[in-house]
Amino acid sequence: MTYKKEQNSISELRLDLVSNDWVIVATGRARRPDTFAKLKRTKEESSPKNCPFCQPEILTKAVLRHGNVISIPNDFPVLSYSENLNRRSDGPSEIMDGVGFHEVIIALDHYKYLSQMTKEEVKEIIDVYQMRYQGLIRERFVKYVSIFHNHGKEAGASIVHPHSQLIAIPVIDPDLRNSIEGAEFYYQRNKKCVYCTMINWDIKDGRRIIYENEKFVVLCPFAPQSDFEIRIYPKEHQPCFEEINEEEKKMFADALQTALSKIYRGLNDPAYNFYIHTSPAEKSGQPFYHWHLVILPKPPTPPAGFEFCAGMEINTIEPEKAAEFLREI
Repeated sequence: MTYKKEQNSISELRLDLVSNDWVIVATGRARRPDTFAKLKRTKEESSPKNCPFCQPEILTKAVLRHGNVISIPNDFPVLSYSENLNRRSDGPSEIMDGVGFHEVIIALDHYKYLSQMTKEEVKEIIDVYQMRYQGLIRERFVKYVSIFHNHGKEAGASIVHPHSQLIAIPVIDPDLRNSIEGAEFYYQRNKKCVYCTMINWDIKDGRRIIYENEKFVVLCPFAPQSDFEIRIYPKEHQPCFEEINEEEKKMFADALQTALSKIYRGLNDPAYNFYIHTSPAEKSGQPFYHWHLVILPKPPTPPAGFEFCAGMEINTIEPEKAAEFLREI
């Protein structure tokens, strides 16, 4: 059998400068960006009457209250406080106890998603992210505080009421470790930050920019992990999220609310996850890392055999077209 090259539909392999991983942009079976908005997802109905985050006693659990946002210990934590890691061997393998902290950050308004909040309300959530990060990173054994938000059942949100989570862990998670190692390798070879290099090019090029303000840029990355992936970067080089000042938090809230609002309106409120990547405590003084927030809308079809066996993502919407679509929302 002889294969013929079809120039108009050939896909692309794109290299991620940080991870050095390849992703596929399958333009040969590409979809229009607006087809994503026509897909249906299961939306759960919920009433404050049966919502665990709306009960009066929830305020008594708060370790922090800031405006209309609270942070409470998770009732079903994946990690728990202990005085000892109890590190040990199991044959050639290694084990330690699941020591750490797990908190839930809750906006008290049951009905309002982050995409529907005002920028001032989003800033209150960012304030709590920062305050709890600063508090937990000082705890014994904690090497990193993971901050993330799940929206929608398909994204892992078991409770409809808008909430984020923080998990303080005694190790550096693999995804962040790979990100840091890739950024450090690029810096050693080129003597400059890989993220600053990409950001400056994207701002100059313009095709993948969705929104920007004085301090932050919102864009679709060149080699995305999924269709409509969005990243929010500070324009100036900053290794640590927890060190941003009041003005920067206002600008970050503006960028985050704008990005989530565009997803909500343009893609028909899809399920998504977002998370913050920032330098862990042991790397906070290093010049090569650049903190950022990643938003990952859930794909219309879940990863399948090739993605799992090859470890390569397949995207069906070019990031340039995704950015153009969201830019106009």
